[in-house]
Amino acid sequence: MLTVNNLGLQYGKRVLFDEVDVKFTLGNCYGVIGANGAGKSTFLKILSGEIDPNRGSVSLEPGKRMAVLKQDHFEFEEFEVLNTVIMGYKELYDIQEEKNAIYMNPEATDAEGLRAADLENTYGEMGGWEAESDAAELLSNMGIKEHLHNKKMKELTGSEKVKVLLAQALFGNPDILLLDEPTNDLDAYTATWLADFLADFKNTVIVVSHDRYFLDMVCTHVVDIDFKSIRIYTGNYTFWYESSQLMASQIANKNKKTEQKRKEMMEFISRFSANASKSRQATSRKKALEKLNLEDIRPSSRKYPFIAFQPEREPGDQILKLTKLSKKNEAGDYFFQNLDITMNHGEKIVLLGDSSAITAFYEVVSGKVPADTGTIEFGQTIVWDYLPNDNHAFFTEDKDQDLINWLREYSTDKDEQFIRGFLGRMLFSGEEVNKMSSVLSGGEKVRCMLSKIMLQRPNFLLLDEPTNHLDLESITVLNTGMKDFKGNMIFTTHDHQLIQTVANRIIEITPNGIIDSLLDFDDYLKSDNIKKQREKLLGTAVA
Repeated sequence: MLTVNNLGLQYGKRVLFDEVDVKFTLGNCYGVIGANGAGKSTFLKILSGEIDPNRGSVSLEPGKRMAVLKQDHFEFEEFEVLNTVIMGYKELYDIQEEKNAIYMNPEATDAEGLRAADLENTYGEMGGWEAESDAAELLSNMGIKEHLHNKKMKELTGSEKVKVLLAQALFGNPDILLLDEPTNDLDAYTATWLADFLADFKNTVIVVSHDRYFLDMVCTHVVDIDFKSIRIYTGNYTFWYESSQLMASQIANKNKKTEQKRKEMMEFISRFSANASKSRQATSRKKALEKLNLEDIRPSSRKYPFIAFQPEREPGDQILKLTKLSKKNEAGDYFFQNLDITMNHGEKIVLLGDSSAITAFYEVVSGKVPADTGTIEFGQTIVWDYLPNDNHAFFTEDKDQDLINWLREYSTDKDEQFIRGFLGRMLFSGEEVNKMSSVLSGGEKVRCMLSKIMLQRPNFLLLDEPTNHLDLESITVLNTGMKDFKGNMIFTTHDHQLIQTVANRIIEITPNGIIDSLLDFDDYLKSDNIKKQREKLLGTAVA
């Protein structure tokens, strides 16, 4: 259906990929993965025609329609929400606008009247009469309330615009759906709905995402950009990751016989096929894996940083107590009010809720800004550190220095070889340690901040969106580091798997109170009791 032939792209001497020949077929969902800078988003832009490759071609089967998730959140500011969604099916929307223009023209000619009649027939055949109701249903499923459907896009919040643009891409049952980081800025409920929607989607999906749970839920295949090439593998992300790790281990073990290695791989495939995943795609993926050729599996060239939080001392019994804690925004509305939270030994709390309220919570608890009311009491044994969502203050031009000196400030061991070694484990090797801190990428800054925390060895972590800007490799080892951490933790993330595997307590913050639960994350999202609590706190029904 969508075919890529002899594709090549390079910028100057830097080759992203070359001689790429892949085909995307009906009914499959392809998750595009690769290290930061490998060209994932660029590849989607080539598929959509937004940018041209240096060589090769992309061909879409005649008569098929492609839809793309728009990245410019301000492109449709003057359009109504419903119309913005319908614009995702451009041909249908253009017909709607042309016929409406004829009807609105009191001086329309007979020929234009006949043209309008023809347009009506085409419009009906394309499903135009159901367009508004279909668009409204999509919006409602994503949590966009009906009273917003006829407002202009500029009247919506940032997170609401993201949902509308996602509905726009999904609208009209496109034959090919291209999604670049579709779960960014989505709440957990909408992300779960989207995963279910795509698992049932009968056409072709090509998606870039750093959300491992999402990729596992929806993907039948992985598109790996590696070794300056692009290859398609059967299975979801976890299967690709575990099989590539096993293959790398086997290559490193030169003493094992070929037949023994083959037996190990077959046992792995059989085990994975039997368990498949929670995905609705599990049955079709199981059949595909059973037909998998072992020669199709290759080790990855990916490098994984070292992330392990090792407290200098174990926390005592008194951890953290918040009493009647409140904070308002500049308009005088509450982010949260009268919070009473006592944290127990060994707890790892994930915070859910509005991102601005959660960031305000971290800033208050870390002492960056004062509370409006209430008290904060850390236990006497507690040594905490904070990873803010916005780390700009640590990398300003007036503090600009190379990475060795930047990290040395946070280390008790000032020896250069020690600092170089630590940076090397965080994938800053060779001359990269001489980079100036102000020119680092978003992912590099987060790796520096994690290095700072590891060197200071706290027993209590405050982590506000720690996976932001990180690639899948870094997220995977961060997940392990957080799970293995022996101290206490409060964290926030949109990464479903991170929450499910790390958190043992969930606190959802609303302006009118909190929901405090010991359920695991999957059960929390499905709980009718939690839904009722949320409706009561928000004073309105929630999806």
